Formats: sequence, structure tokens, C-alpha cells
Amino acid sequence: MDEKENVAIELFTFGSTNGHKVAIALEELGLPYEVRSVNVFAGEGRSPEFLAMNPAGKIPVIRDRDADLVLTESDAILLYLADKAGRLVPPSGRERVRAIELLFLQASLQGPMFGQRMHFSVFSAETVPYGIRRYEEQGDIIDKLVDHLLSGRSYFLGSEYSIVDIAFYGWYFAAKWAGFEFDQHANLKAWFERIGARPAVARGVTIPEPLPHLPPRKRA
Repeated sequence: MDEKENVAIELFTFGSTNGHKVAIALEELGLPYEVRSVNVFAGEGRSPEFLAMNPAGKIPVIRDRDADLVLTESDAILLYLADKAGRLVPPSGRERVRAIELLFLQASLQGPMFGQRMHFSVFSAETVPYGIRRYEEQGDIIDKLVDHLLSGRSYFLGSEYSIVDIAFYGWYFAAKWAGFEFDQHANLKAWFERIGARPAVARGVTIPEPLPHLPPRKRA
């Protein structure tokens, strides 16, 4: 989205999985925002100015000038933005509790395991067979779990698209980009294609830039 005058939300991000999740949400919700590129791969996440916003040195970060709020952690940002816009998350009741439960599942299981799989199978300078085997096995377990969770459903919450789908899609998009296949899981495959066909999703995975070119996968 182009920058506009008096835009309240600043998105500090880079072309990476968790950053794309927030960009997708902003595009879906139609909230005006400005992008501040922070090249964490070049060390910009360790600058004093950025660390003052997020001591962990990670993107994404949003600053909502209207609320005088700085918020970190991608899934927390997704929930905040959905509540702000009044869309893409149930407002109350059991479905809201379920949405929060699944966001925690994504943040505590899929994100860390897929991240470690990416490290050992793609980015590591050395080949560590144990690490490759462990995290590729964990990835397979998560694929089966997600396929089960999507059984008989178009989206994680049933018939309604939500920030839960955005949260899980970010890491699945990166997994596919890195060459990890999950076509044998019919529910997961259909869901992935359904989400990827959304125009806001197609835009979000390019903001502020696409994922980088990756080296070939290592094999145990």
C-alpha cells in the first residue's frame, strides 16, 4: 500500500516469513500503513533505534501512532490489527478462544519447528544430519496435524477465513519456497492453494520484498 499523509500504522519489516504475515493482514484489512524496511540480515535489527522498540532485535514491529503503542511478535500483531479493524477474528465466545488457541499453536510449534528445519536443511554452513533428520521429521508431524485440523474445513476456523490462516500460511509459503513439499496432504494442499489465490496474500508476500533466493536443501 502506498504511503499516505497522516497514516497511523508504521510497519517495520523485511522480506521474511513473519514480516509477510503482518503485511498480508494489513492488506486484507485495508488499514493504511507505511513500511519501514529493516534489513535484519544486514544487522539493522541491532541498531540502537530499533532495539529501543524491540529489544529482541526481530521484525516485524508495528507502531500505532493513534494508540501510542509499539507492538512486537507477529501473531500478537495479527490479533491486535484484527481487533482494531473488527474483522478476521471472532469478537467473542468459543470461536475467539479457539482462534487464540490456534495462534498459540502456530507460534509455539509450527514457527519454531519450521524455522529450525529451515536453518539445518537450508541455511546452515555445515551439514548436520541429526539436525536435518530431527526437524524434517517434526515438519512431517506438523503437516499431518494441520491436515487433520483442516479436515472438512475450508479454513482453520471452519468456513471463515481469519488471521489464523494468515499465521500458518506465512511459514507454509516459506516452506514451499525452500522446496518442502506437502502435496500428499490433500486438505493442507487445497487450503494452501485457496489462501495463495487471495489478492491481498499475493501482495503481502512481496512487502517490502519477496523472500530471498535460497541455497539448495541439504540432505541427511
